[in-house]
Amino acid sequence: MRGPAFGALAVAVALVSLAGQVHAVAAPARPWMDTAQSPRTRAERLLAQMTLDEKITMVHGDGFAFNTGYAGHVPANTRLGIPGLYLSDGPNGVGNGSTGVTAFPAAVNGAATWDTGLMRRYGTAYGEEQSAKGHNIALAPTINILRTPKWGRAAETFGEDPYLTGRIAAAETAGTQSRHVIATPKHYAANNQELFRSGIDVRVSERALREIYLPGFEAAVREGGAGAVMCSYPRVNGTYACENPSTLGTLKTDLGFDGLVMSDWGATHSTVGSANAGLDLEMPGGTLLGPEYYGTALKAAVLAGQVTMATLDDKVRRILTSMFRIGLFDHPPTGGRDTTAGTQAHRDLARDLAAQGTVLLKNERGVLPLNVRSLAVIGDDAGQNAQIGMGGSAAVTPTGAVSTPIGGITARAGSKVKVTYARGTLGTKPLPVLSGGTLGSGFTASYYSGPDLSGPATITRTEPSVDLTAAPAGLPASWSARWTATFTPPATGAYRFSLDGAGDASLYVGGHKVATNHQEFSGVSHAVVDLTAGQAVPISVEYASAAALTGPALHLGWAAPDPGLTGDAVAAARRSDAAVVFVNDVTSEGSDRTTLALPGDQDRLIQAVAAANPHTIVVLNTSGPVLMPWAGRVAGVLEAWYPGQEDGNAIASVLFGDVDPAGKLPMTFPADERQGPAKTPAEYPGDGVTVHYDEGVLVGYRWYDAKGEKPMFPFGHGLSYTTFRYGGLKVSRDTVRVRVTNIGRRDGTEVVQLYLGLPASAGEPPDQLKGFQKVRLSPGRTATVTFRLTSRSLSTWDGAWRVRPGTYKVAVGSSSRDIRATGRFTVAR
Repeated sequence: MRGPAFGALAVAVALVSLAGQVHAVAAPARPWMDTAQSPRTRAERLLAQMTLDEKITMVHGDGFAFNTGYAGHVPANTRLGIPGLYLSDGPNGVGNGSTGVTAFPAAVNGAATWDTGLMRRYGTAYGEEQSAKGHNIALAPTINILRTPKWGRAAETFGEDPYLTGRIAAAETAGTQSRHVIATPKHYAANNQELFRSGIDVRVSERALREIYLPGFEAAVREGGAGAVMCSYPRVNGTYACENPSTLGTLKTDLGFDGLVMSDWGATHSTVGSANAGLDLEMPGGTLLGPEYYGTALKAAVLAGQVTMATLDDKVRRILTSMFRIGLFDHPPTGGRDTTAGTQAHRDLARDLAAQGTVLLKNERGVLPLNVRSLAVIGDDAGQNAQIGMGGSAAVTPTGAVSTPIGGITARAGSKVKVTYARGTLGTKPLPVLSGGTLGSGFTASYYSGPDLSGPATITRTEPSVDLTAAPAGLPASWSARWTATFTPPATGAYRFSLDGAGDASLYVGGHKVATNHQEFSGVSHAVVDLTAGQAVPISVEYASAAALTGPALHLGWAAPDPGLTGDAVAAARRSDAAVVFVNDVTSEGSDRTTLALPGDQDRLIQAVAAANPHTIVVLNTSGPVLMPWAGRVAGVLEAWYPGQEDGNAIASVLFGDVDPAGKLPMTFPADERQGPAKTPAEYPGDGVTVHYDEGVLVGYRWYDAKGEKPMFPFGHGLSYTTFRYGGLKVSRDTVRVRVTNIGRRDGTEVVQLYLGLPASAGEPPDQLKGFQKVRLSPGRTATVTFRLTSRSLSTWDGAWRVRPGTYKVAVGSSSRDIRATGRFTVAR
């Protein structure tokens, strides 16, 4: 009986002690403001003065912030002088509707530079702008591995390789934090798709986690010094990421992370489980995105002994230590919501980033750099609708004018080159709403009080169009609808249709599904359907509201055939020495791509222009790989990603040869949609409950190499306007050296890439990136590039990091498939 009696007494004493901490006390002296002390010591001294209520306030936000210029907020503690936390989205500029900021290129563009110095400069500028807008925590970078090119957030990532991701992430993180803004690498871990992201169970091996999905976070933590990490929405091997003791334990113990773990917005699912597993900060707090699990609930759990005071103290200590280490106490934000943060220096940096990240994929017959007297610039994407960024939490509103491709090219061309612009296509924006005489009496609209069109309709009525901006009265929170009509084409030709809004929608024309649109925020999908004048076809739209985080909305748009659009583009191309066609996709958080094909009629436009002019160049403003059925018909292809607000000036500098295209692909471009990993429904997107990462470590180029698949363009690929020769390879276990010479006639930049093949006993992919260096050389100049190999470079995960004995293959080259020199070394048993 002594045990229980003693335990009850101990709990009672503890509760009295905790209750005594609740009441506010007078403001003490502030020895923690002594900058000579270590961040940890300062945090401990401050923590010792905090009441229970003050500690609880530190570990959750105070509600989702709409139209405030930031995504989340933790209030200041005026008694103790603790600054408030102002959290803002990125990762390609200050988000959340902030004005007066720079729209930098997308993160994938930064990865394509393969330039850690440049990305450190970006991180610094980004931190400066966050601070200037009054923010002290930046919700960036996104360092999840690109497992499938259909992921809707591909443009936010650094690509498919863990080593490259780690180097770029560490550089950006360090730069951001140099301006006293905490960086937040996200989303930890195995967050690699938007479809079913909120709770799908990712089944992934420990080896794949350690070798593929976690190294980027480790680099951001160990090398970049990240002060925060954001945990993600999915489950990982059965347990939500934000209450997963295995993955959070790995982060805080094995990866050496001493900062704070915050939840993604609405990714907390428990109080006691999350607190004891290692979630330090619940965001955004409040109840808009679901129950609040910290705050009052956490206080009750502490008072009940379900969460110990030591556990709560650890959370507060981690938050305070990061704040002290990165300078939030000593260097408050430099401005506020109304401050203009963007500068000319930052625009110049945005231009440099966009140009340096542009990848020259194809250059036949020396079509580039341009040396012409007349040039046709074609595409909706070349004009005022230029696709400079993505949607969702990565959206940025630029300050000042956006440099469009036609504007930048015209300015660079000057009076010596005649530049003609032709739109050629309606592009990827939503089309005008379909209504009127082509539909007869309109749509029969049926609304259902459930998510799947089942049961009798709750509301049935005739509507002139599918133009939904809010839920009809009388429907529950999750509902569905179907609109049906008969469409009579007024002319023969290619009809454009668009679905835009938030939620899940599908469009059927003539009984065939031609477009789908899954959007948590707002987005658009397109279809092209060939129809015959006067031949009526059934048309229907099915919709479910549940996925719409921003409220239900749906609009069905259309455009009749317009031969003049394409005809004008073809005529302009035919009259010019060369034609440059700009095309794009549209991606966003909350939605995956359903196909790798370019949206709308852009493929048709390219084929028509290429038939008219053999010197056709295609510029892709896309989130990642696209299918290229026209690749054999065009002379040049450039991948320019989402290039930010200096779009036109940057691409003009590359097209005319002012800047050597220095970018390299951070991902593989497949030849068709059958290539690459994650090709079964169980592997992607899963069944809504579970998704299986059966490919293990064979992600990206590792898969292509292991399976012998030939991609359209391999990982690491990128051409130059000059030529480089490799030679003099010297190899040992610790060091690899190679000479690189510019044997062309122009200055140029090469990214020298080191791949390592491990002994067969390791069971690893044939080659893995283990180093890269970027060299800039004038004609005739040679550089000696040196790589250092560490034990980690040679290691695989087998319950621990182990170096296998045997023969290691060294491959040095210009891409994963363009190997210029090879060697070997042996590790003894």
